[in-house]
Amino acid sequence: MQFTIGVEEEFFLVDPVTRDLISQPTEAIFEACERNAGPHRIVHEFLNTQIETNTKVCTSIAELRDALHETRSIVVNAAHDHNAAVIAASMHPYAKWQEQSPTPKERYEEFELRMQDAIRRMLISGMHIHVGFGDEDQRIRVMSALRNYMPLFCVLSASSPIVEGRQTGFRSFRLSYLSGLPRTGIPPYLNSWSDYEQVIEEMQSLDFINDGTELWWDIRPSAKYPTIELRICDTCPLVEDAVALAALYVCLICHLQTLDETGDLPSPQSRQLIEENRWHAQRYGILAFLADPTTSERRLVGEIADELLRELQMCAETCGCGAELASIESILGRGTSADRQFDTMKLAELDGASEEESLRQVVDLLIAETKVGVST
Repeated sequence: MQFTIGVEEEFFLVDPVTRDLISQPTEAIFEACERNAGPHRIVHEFLNTQIETNTKVCTSIAELRDALHETRSIVVNAAHDHNAAVIAASMHPYAKWQEQSPTPKERYEEFELRMQDAIRRMLISGMHIHVGFGDEDQRIRVMSALRNYMPLFCVLSASSPIVEGRQTGFRSFRLSYLSGLPRTGIPPYLNSWSDYEQVIEEMQSLDFINDGTELWWDIRPSAKYPTIELRICDTCPLVEDAVALAALYVCLICHLQTLDETGDLPSPQSRQLIEENRWHAQRYGILAFLADPTTSERRLVGEIADELLRELQMCAETCGCGAELASIESILGRGTSADRQFDTMKLAELDGASEEESLRQVVDLLIAETKVGVST
C-alpha cells in the first residue's frame, strides 16, 4: 500500500509554578516555534493558551515518529525558554474556560459570535491523523467503513477524565464538549465523492457553512489535502501512543482498501449503534463493552481489539509498522492517559494530599509524559 501520513497535535501552555494554563502566553513562544519549524508547521489554535503542530507529510510510520519527536521538541523547548511548560492532553484537570480568551483571528471571532458559550467553553485539544491513499471515491467508501472503528480510537486515546477539578467518570469528556457544536460526531454514510460534495453544497446553499473545514465529524475528507482525517482522538501525552494509533489507522485503511478493491467491504453498523458504542467508549475506556463491528455481539473492547490486530498483521507487514501496531496491546494492558490521571489523583489523595495538590500532581504527570523522547 502506498500512503502519505501527517499528524496535527494540539497542546496547552502551562505555568510551571501554578500548573494552571497560561491565558496570555508570550508571542515569543510562537515566534520561536515558527523559526524552528523546518518542514513542519506550528501555529496558534482557537485559544491563546493552545498551540498546534502539523508534521510534514511522511511516507512511513518510522518517518512520522521522527516528525512527531521533532515537532514536540520544538514546542517544549520554545516554551521552556520562555518560562512555560507544555501538556499533551485533551483537557487540563482544573483550568476554567471562563479565564481563557480566543486567539484574535477573524475566523475564531466569527465562530464565537455565532456559537457563543458553546464554543467559548471549548477548552479542549485533540489529535488529527491524515492519511492519503487511493482516489476520491475510494477514500469516501473506506471512510464510511472506518466509522465502525471510531469508538476504538476513542478508547485508545482517552486523556480527558478530569475537568475543572472534577473526576467526571468519563475517560474522554472532550467529546461531550464537542457535541455542543453542530456537525460533529459520526458522519453520515457516504458512498462516493459526489455524495460528499452534495453534503457540502446543501450546507453552503443554506449558509450553514463556508466550506468543508466546518464539518467537524469524527472522521472526514480533508478540505485541504487528498486525505481522510481521523479527528476523534484525544491528544496523547506519550508520543509512542500517538505513533501506535497512527499505525492502527494506516493498517485499517490498508485492510479496508484491499476489501474495497475486491468488492468485499463489510456492511456498516447503523449510525445509532456506532454512536452507542462511542458513548460507552467515552464513559468506560478500556473497560467498555461494545457491539463488535463484525458480529454485533457485545464484547469487551480488548477482545475486539485483539481480534482486529491479528487480522491486520499482514497489512502491518506491508506498511512496515508491525512493532508500532503491536504497541496497541501495550496501551490496552497498562491503560490510557485517562487511567493514569485517575490513578495519580487517587493515590495522591490516599497519601494525604489535598485536592489542589492532587490535581497539581496530575498536571506534573502530563508535563513529564509530554517530554518523553523530547530532544533538548
